[in-house]
Parts: sequence; structure tokens; C-alpha cells
Amino acid sequence: MSLAHAVLTSLMEKSSSGYDLARRFDKSIGYFWHATHQQIYRELARMEAAGWIESSSAPDAGKTRKREYRVLPAGRTELARWACAPSPPPDLRDEFMVKLRADAALGEVDLRDELRRHIALHQDKLTQYRAIELRDFAQGKPLTRHARIQHMILKKGILYEEGSISWGQELLGILGGA
Repeated sequence: MSLAHAVLTSLMEKSSSGYDLARRFDKSIGYFWHATHQQIYRELARMEAAGWIESSSAPDAGKTRKREYRVLPAGRTELARWACAPSPPPDLRDEFMVKLRADAALGEVDLRDELRRHIALHQDKLTQYRAIELRDFAQGKPLTRHARIQHMILKKGILYEEGSISWGQELLGILGGA
């Protein structure tokens, strides 16, 4: 996946200025596809040059250079092409897993504090996800197909965080810090 497809998806949901897009991105797609604001702005320029999006002066721009971006038919076609293409499995690169292997090989590395920090980070993220779920997906409230899909994405994040916490607590017991 490229950042362009994440940006196209976000712009399909709502045309936005670069600033508003970057802020929205941080609160949604950014949970599972991270990008800096600078990367997003560079990608917007590339996408506009490719004819996937266009920009115009934002209604609230005043004397600033604020631009609002919207997806063009070529961008919609590209997003549909990409969405239908097979996705490779995630490429896991986890530095902590290598540290655990080092601990197993050396037998003298104490990773308990680092593991506790990781568990706390997963607990914080789980708290955020559950708050979003309560706010946006109240039980008993009928949901559109779009909202049900969004909820399933959130549920995957919740399950990931719950699994990471459970795994970390079990490992902490093995490392002698339960």
C-alpha cells in the first residue's frame, strides 16, 4: 500500500484542506497507517501532478495559500483498482521481538521494564479505541453498511490491543515479573 491510497480514501470520505486532512488522518487512518503531515503534503502534490486530485482555494482561505483537495475521476479509478488488487500479508518488523531473541540467547538481558512500558502503551491505545467505540457505535443504534465496516476496523484494533496486553502479561510471568 502506498500513502497515496490512504490519502485518496480519506479524501473520498471528505474533501479537505491539507491541514484538515492531516488532522483527520491522525484521528482515523493514522491508527493503522502512520504518516507525518509533511509526508501527506508531499503526497498531495504528487497526486495532483498525477491527475488523481485537484485543489482550489479553500473557501476560508482569506489571504492565505490554503487549498482544498478533492478526488478526480482518475483518482477514484486508481483507488478502485488498488482496492481490488490482492494485498500481501503484513510485513512484521518488531524491534522488541529481536530484543527478546537477544534475551533468550544471552540469558542476561532484563526486558521487564520495557515490556511493562509496552503493555501500558497497549492499554492506553485500547482505552482510546473503546472510547471511540462508545462514542461512535453505541449498542442498539442501527448502523449503515459504511458504519458497520468502520466498526469492524475498530474492532480489529481492539482485538489487537487486547491480544498484545494478554501476550505481554503472559511473557512478564516468564521473565519473572508478574
